[in-house]
Amino acid sequence: MEILTINDLAQLLKMSKRQVYEMCTERTRNGNMKRNPLPKLKINGNVRFLRADVEAWLQREREAA
Repeated sequence: MEILTINDLAQLLKMSKRQVYEMCTERTRNGNMKRNPLPKLKINGNVRFLRADVEAWLQREREAA
């Protein structure tokens, strides 16, 4: 089980940390629920990601496109 930090995931996805955080939020800026937010863990107040969860999320996003 590989655990990624926000920096690890941003680098992996070639995105900014802000973009990754936006993908994790459950609501859009206007308050609507997102269809498929990026799964995250909170460990002692820190955001972390399981690589397997991220890969499954990416697959679902790819199939939905």
